[in-house]
Amino acid sequence: MLFLCSFSPVTKITWLLLTEPSICNCPCSPNTEEPKAVPLSTAHLATNLAPADLLWSSGREQAVRLRMEDSGPGSETPITIHQMFLETVEKYGDHPALVSKKDGQWMTLTWNQYYEQCRAAAKSFLKLGLERYHGVGILGFNSAEWFISDIGCILAGGLAAGIYTTNSPEACQYVAANCEANVLVVENQKQLDKILQVKDHLPHLRAIVQYKGELQQKAPFLYTWEEFMKLGEDVPDEQLNAVIDSLRPNECCTLIYTSGTTGNPKGVMLSHDNITWTAHMGCTILKAKGGEEILVSYLPLSHVAAQMVDIWVCMGFAGTIYFADPDALKGSLVNTLKEVRPTCFLGVPRVWEKIEEKMKATAAGILEEHNQVPWGFMLANNLVFKKVRAALGLDRCKICCTGAAPITKDTLDYFMSLNIPVKELYGMSESCGPHTVSINEYRVTSCGKVMIGCKVKLVNTDADGNGEICFWGRNIFMGYLNMPDKTAEALDEDGWLHTGDLGRHDEQDFLYITGRIKELIITAGGENIPPVPIEDAVKSELPIISNAMLIGDKLKFLSMLLTLKCVVDDNGEPTDELNQEALEFCQQHGVKATKVSEITANKEPAIYSAIQAGIERVNARSTSNAQKVQKWDIVERDFSVTGGELGPTMKLRRPIVVKMYQEKINEMYAVAAGKQ
Repeated sequence: MLFLCSFSPVTKITWLLLTEPSICNCPCSPNTEEPKAVPLSTAHLATNLAPADLLWSSGREQAVRLRMEDSGPGSETPITIHQMFLETVEKYGDHPALVSKKDGQWMTLTWNQYYEQCRAAAKSFLKLGLERYHGVGILGFNSAEWFISDIGCILAGGLAAGIYTTNSPEACQYVAANCEANVLVVENQKQLDKILQVKDHLPHLRAIVQYKGELQQKAPFLYTWEEFMKLGEDVPDEQLNAVIDSLRPNECCTLIYTSGTTGNPKGVMLSHDNITWTAHMGCTILKAKGGEEILVSYLPLSHVAAQMVDIWVCMGFAGTIYFADPDALKGSLVNTLKEVRPTCFLGVPRVWEKIEEKMKATAAGILEEHNQVPWGFMLANNLVFKKVRAALGLDRCKICCTGAAPITKDTLDYFMSLNIPVKELYGMSESCGPHTVSINEYRVTSCGKVMIGCKVKLVNTDADGNGEICFWGRNIFMGYLNMPDKTAEALDEDGWLHTGDLGRHDEQDFLYITGRIKELIITAGGENIPPVPIEDAVKSELPIISNAMLIGDKLKFLSMLLTLKCVVDDNGEPTDELNQEALEFCQQHGVKATKVSEITANKEPAIYSAIQAGIERVNARSTSNAQKVQKWDIVERDFSVTGGELGPTMKLRRPIVVKMYQEKINEMYAVAAGKQ
């Protein structure tokens, strides 16, 4: 199969593990001996792969059997992270790889320099005593140091594990203990303080490295980034090369910790092959041009979507990554986009909604005198959208994607009216990110067709064709670290991954997500109700509503918690100030309020009546009485990551919201009971 990026199945990179271990094949090595070229075929696979009988594992040292196809997509020769990296370096070594802003100036690392720094970091990890299959936890905002720590750990035989910056000290401790981390890499004093609080409960921890700012205290286990990078200078190339040569594609190299809404997070074990094969497919699907693509890194790298795109797929096509400012999601992202003008852009739904708000404001400024004309018609029939795109840095963006959470049809339609189709990707940590994609074939509200080389099937389908979505492919994870029972729940005896999501296919095999089994509301009357379509319908009807959460599990009727759109401060905290859309909604209904509290304190009659009318319009379209929203109430503060109601990728954490607002929920049902 021909890959449309910097890979091909038989090149010198795929010979590396067939050469003598004593020969270093790295550009930095003083050894000038050329490795003997041995073209790979399936006959040689046994020499590349660790022995394995099962498709799954929950042990850090246990290899797995790969889901290899006999021919075509899925039959490509398995390779390691190092092999993929080295091939890119050999072809595009002088191209820019990582670009970071220091003191207002962009600083660039080429692919050659990036590779050398990853080797240096790997040597330092070895010097610090990183043991095989032990973790290196990385806790901080996206940066060159994050990437280098991640890859350096893998080259040194460790397991790279991202930790969400929003985690509490206890949550950080859980991840570090679970992966038996020997080293933790933290961004700054704020993150270091979390680790110092729990350090005594981490018996495997040998060192902490801080990659930004000066250390405010001295301790033998604490290192600045500069100190860390010098630590391994006396580690011989041969020692590192021996570790690199021992890496196998079907062994674990990365842990992605799920940001689950209940219980402790699970450590999703990804193999070298999971990552390199998925990166291959990503390059092929994107039809990316080697050495030409530009991306902005800003979404949490501890999440599979950002890590897969920013580190691995980008490595596949030798793209250039620009790092956004740490406050990107608080408003500065647009400034970076305008400066960088990426060619590919991945956003979670909440980011697209924020960009939509910004675009409307920008377009209003450009065409204030035409503000009565419908948005889609106005922009699609003028060249204005080009100015709007340029004003937001998306003027040369060829591919815009969304994933990690459901996106509303209204937002998709809005961007389509600007001639910016936002393509949906669907997958999960356990599928190394993508499994279905709508890049080349596109239908609004569908998450596309199954990725080449992969399979999808629906099980336990109902009369409408809705069933649980199951995945198969080289991208399917190895298992959950130290959790054999959870692994067996996710992977059936044939090796299919059960997603827990409900979906259906149309006549052309486009996949549509229709709900999540665990999120289904089962009313006291026994009716199964997926909440997202109803929540989206309410938000679509009422532009003043920011978040809507349906309630009704084991209850007699459906109710809903609502929040109003407000201004978010620089720390990502919702304020009491209504945002522009909410203010306009109030003005349209003759209300002069400018704060959320002014509406909720007195249950502002005009606004409450307008919301009730909107909900009645949604109810009028429902398929049964059981699906109608009977009661609702407004929460005084919008949901947020910092507040705990939303996860790191802005997903609604339903059980937590129920717990937080149980009293308000009880009141809605008590009032109803009192009237009966």
